[in-house]
Amino acid sequence: MKILSAEFLTTGVSTDSWPSAGPPEVAFAGRSNVGKSSMINALCQRHKLVRVSNTPGRTRTLNFFDVSLEDPSGETAKVRFCDLPGYGFSKVSKTDRRQWQEMIEGYLAKRQPLAAVVCIVDANVGPTEDDARVVAWVQSMGRRVIVAATKVDKMPKHRRHPRQLEIARTLVLSPAEVVVVSPKLAINLEPLWEKVLQACEAAKGSPAVASPASR
Repeated sequence: MKILSAEFLTTGVSTDSWPSAGPPEVAFAGRSNVGKSSMINALCQRHKLVRVSNTPGRTRTLNFFDVSLEDPSGETAKVRFCDLPGYGFSKVSKTDRRQWQEMIEGYLAKRQPLAAVVCIVDANVGPTEDDARVVAWVQSMGRRVIVAATKVDKMPKHRRHPRQLEIARTLVLSPAEVVVVSPKLAINLEPLWEKVLQACEAAKGSPAVASPASR
């Protein structure tokens, strides 16, 4: 994939602060410090598009980014990324957790252009209870899930495919919906992009996506 442009659009915390509907949207979810920012930066071939923080729970808002790219066939596509606040950080207060759930639930239920949610899990640790709960929750909202199992550069090559199957089984997903990746070494970023673009294409004109609030 050739990234033509990638830029920060806006920050939102409620429906009235979300950007107007534009290109198909893909959200990124994951535990605090699992590497969401690094993942988005790597996919967009930018080092500092999303700020990478060593402080868990730093992101408390929805952050939107517009991306334009050229796929291997030479076609140009536009995608909007939404970086969701991280979950599962034990020191976050109950109030913050409740606000996170309310904000994300509203976004998943009402966001018309949302085509898929990329749920990022640590391939070495495997899906946590929080990961499994969020994946199931996103699916219950009628949204497509793509799992990016990250940090596979720390794993021997012969373990990567078995781990993909293990993660899919744990999360009750098809192995085809799990991609083992490494933003650090750019492992399998192209297959992940392919999944993202397939989801965006499938969402175009879909009544389920056009009217998510009607579910």
